Amino acid sequence: MMTTDFKNIHSAYTLVSSEYIDEVKSQAAMFKHNKTGACVAVLSNEDKNKVFDIIFRTTPKDSTGVAHILEHSVLCGSKHFPVKDPFVELVKGSLNTFLNAMTYPDKTMYPVASCNDKDFQNLMHVYLDSVFYPDIYRHKEIFLQEGWHYALEDADKELTYNGVVYNEMKGAFSSPEQVLERRILSSLFPDTTYGQESGGDPDHIPDLTYEDFLDFHRKYYHPSNSYIYLYGDFDVYEKLDFIDKEYLSHFDYLDVDSQIQMEKPFGAMKEETGVYSIGSGEDEEDNTYLAYSVVLKDSLDPMMYVAFQVLDYALMSCPGAPLKKALIESGIAKDVYCSYERSIRQPFLSIIAKNSNAEDKDRFLGIIRETLSKIVSDGINKNSLKAALNTMEFKFREADYGWVPGGLMYGILMMDSWLYDKDQPFIHLKCFKTFNDLRKQIDTGYFENLISTWLLDNPHASLVILKPEKGLSAASEQALKEKLAEKKAAMTPEEIREVVDATHHLAEYQETPSSQEALKTIPMLSLEDIDKNPIPLVNKEQTIGGFPGLYHDYETKGIGYLRLLFDMDGLPVRLIPYAGLLSSVLGNIDTEHYEYQDLNNEIRMYTGGIYTGATLYAGKTWDSYNPRFEISGRALTDQMGKMGGLIREILFHSRLDDKKRIKEIIDENVSRLQMALNSSGHAVAVSRATSYFSEAGAYKELLSGVDYYRFLKKLASDFNEVADDIVSGLRETADFLFRRDNIMVDFTGRPPYIETAALALEGFEDELTGKAAVKEDFKWTPGSKNEGFVTPGTVQYDVMAGNFVQSGFKYHGGLNVLKVIMEYEYLWINLRVKGGAYGCMSSFGRNGNAYFASYRDPNLEKTLDIYRKCADYLRNFEASDRDMLKYIIGAISAADTPLNPYSAAARSLGAYFSGLTGEDLQKTRNEILSANVETIRGFAGLVENFVSQENICVVGSEASIEKNRELFKTVETLL
Repeated sequence: MMTTDFKNIHSAYTLVSSEYIDEVKSQAAMFKHNKTGACVAVLSNEDKNKVFDIIFRTTPKDSTGVAHILEHSVLCGSKHFPVKDPFVELVKGSLNTFLNAMTYPDKTMYPVASCNDKDFQNLMHVYLDSVFYPDIYRHKEIFLQEGWHYALEDADKELTYNGVVYNEMKGAFSSPEQVLERRILSSLFPDTTYGQESGGDPDHIPDLTYEDFLDFHRKYYHPSNSYIYLYGDFDVYEKLDFIDKEYLSHFDYLDVDSQIQMEKPFGAMKEETGVYSIGSGEDEEDNTYLAYSVVLKDSLDPMMYVAFQVLDYALMSCPGAPLKKALIESGIAKDVYCSYERSIRQPFLSIIAKNSNAEDKDRFLGIIRETLSKIVSDGINKNSLKAALNTMEFKFREADYGWVPGGLMYGILMMDSWLYDKDQPFIHLKCFKTFNDLRKQIDTGYFENLISTWLLDNPHASLVILKPEKGLSAASEQALKEKLAEKKAAMTPEEIREVVDATHHLAEYQETPSSQEALKTIPMLSLEDIDKNPIPLVNKEQTIGGFPGLYHDYETKGIGYLRLLFDMDGLPVRLIPYAGLLSSVLGNIDTEHYEYQDLNNEIRMYTGGIYTGATLYAGKTWDSYNPRFEISGRALTDQMGKMGGLIREILFHSRLDDKKRIKEIIDENVSRLQMALNSSGHAVAVSRATSYFSEAGAYKELLSGVDYYRFLKKLASDFNEVADDIVSGLRETADFLFRRDNIMVDFTGRPPYIETAALALEGFEDELTGKAAVKEDFKWTPGSKNEGFVTPGTVQYDVMAGNFVQSGFKYHGGLNVLKVIMEYEYLWINLRVKGGAYGCMSSFGRNGNAYFASYRDPNLEKTLDIYRKCADYLRNFEASDRDMLKYIIGAISAADTPLNPYSAAARSLGAYFSGLTGEDLQKTRNEILSANVETIRGFAGLVENFVSQENICVVGSEASIEKNRELFKTVETLL
């Protein structure tokens, strides 16, 4: 129930302000804790998905990563919850809808969310205890494990560094985009906290001492430096009372110096040059990043805060945006993009050219200035401004944040003002007025003046040139190896023995489980707190607009969600990657009636977006699948007809012979895929390993994986010779897909909205071709390829995969419980806690596909051996009834994540294709709820079977892959 009167609600707090905020349908209140000065903000509403967050302003003075290491460490045991990893205990045994912690350049956040009242209270309690009373003062081992330590298992072995954050940041620094981001920050803010690397620079993390680590907590983790945020449907007095009595009242006010200094404006633009690593087989030409960045006013001006999001879209991000178009057409770069960072005290905007050359820097700046000057004199495209504002407002009203609770997103948005002015937590939530005010400014020259003042005539700017250097990572690793070898050589035998003993002591600490007594301190739900029924599927077959369709009846706040699906089954193999390319071309190329920039402006002015894609849905048997080409859109119901007309224009009137534009799209897609593949090595490895034994996996590779990336790279390099073939391939693919007998309509909304869906489909019957398609079977040969993909990074992503159903094993709901045990017991302890990997994953699908994966892992063969030994672990698996209940709750939590209408409909659609019914889901849930120790032991054979198939794929450093080359049939550079 929403609280509307906060006056005198609790004597420990002073009410600073209270108001109703329509944008988030909440009664908002801001309090100050009388004794400590802690800031508290409440958004009271009827949302059952409640959010709690405690934030500290953390301003590191160096790049040792102290803020990041502390973020990890406080969740490793506390005063009232003295277990070694309460975070993991909560993941395993709570119904949380969000549970994490995040380090930003100037703050550290600890958010939790849950729909269950009891669970929400438990999560709050553990998190508050963790941040105020962590075990870091009693156990130095926490710092060594999460931060860094010398690792030396034997006196004769090599001395190395290890630590979870250390390895995480080695992985982060392998991404050129992240290296560039760090160089931009340091170039713009050399004298403030933003010039430091809050996450930690691997070269500097080992400079952090245990005492400095503790001092950072003593200084910043105090209620007087805290911001506490509560959102949702709960008793406000009860929460405020708990926070005061259990925590805040035990502290006195402390004057914490965490103020964020403003960087003094530059007198002139600064220029900096840096390097990033590429593989020995990569080309240094056309591989430089150029970034022009400007510092803006501050984050407390709501108009400018939103206005530069609008300019980001209008100048750079929308298809056909003038500045982006000018840079691409100049030939300076194959991809350009904009980055607007607004979650810091002084926001900044960067214009970035990728696949460029250092010698083009002056031309890069010249084109930016010339193009922006012309826009200022001639005026900016008004429809682009309107489109951007409409999109932002639509998304805010829709409040679709995927799996992340909306309340958390509002809290993060609030920090963009609250952290810098304790009296202004809500200014960015009250955005409807800002949107309307900016609409009134479109014809006044306001936006042109912003361009002139902040992008053209602003001396607080930098030009960063980030150049590629072959073998930089390998050279850095070799230098580190030699440095540590020299350090070891200078040690006395006694000092070496001390390091060996410390290594063994840490391992012993890590291997010693928390006592049952300690584990019982973590509050838990009971089986009675768990819903015995699964979230229902909502599918109804019915004709929609004259076409076969599927309808999902969900409350959608006046929005209709339309999805058209075209069957790709039988599409000739050579055209499968063209379907992937077609999904990128449609909507981003001129049509009969629109230039592509105007088309996108129309889409954003009248709808919430129109999207194309190619998707594989699971089939009804383990070896079947349903490939579909999709175009989907969302709009208010009174704009559904307009949206349908735009979809028709895209599908049937796109100019697929515009070779110049197709080349630009291919180049941009190659660039974006490079970024995705480089940052998601685990996803690459899982996809590749699955393609060895799964026909669907092999199909997906051609559609969106490494095979598709290679296809695009080949088209880009040979474009002049194959341009006609590309046009033919796109047309052939479109002719095959967009047939009258090949369409299915999927619609989500309330029953009265169905008429608007039919309106959107008017005219489709005449546009769809009636030609019969010539189909071709997808020919595929299974076989273990065991690939090693070399990247410039210094960590690995190790995957082992297989299929257990084709070997005779059956899917069982208890595998969801096994997943929890794998990810937060066996793999977590062996790969993360002891091995230093940042992450670990597992999956056991209904179709029998299964895998183990590591993320930013310093190890390779050692990790694969841990996978191989899993079956032995399961045969000897032991767990108390309390532990089993934890694992069951964790499995139910994963299954019961709250879904927005669009995601709920997508879940139901996927179930429809796979033949999954409500009865099947109930059977699975019953098997989860009844799982016991014997159930888990019974999976040993299943795991042994899929692991023994030895389908291995590793994405990682050249040194590690070459050292273990005998594991692979092929080794090649990923990019």
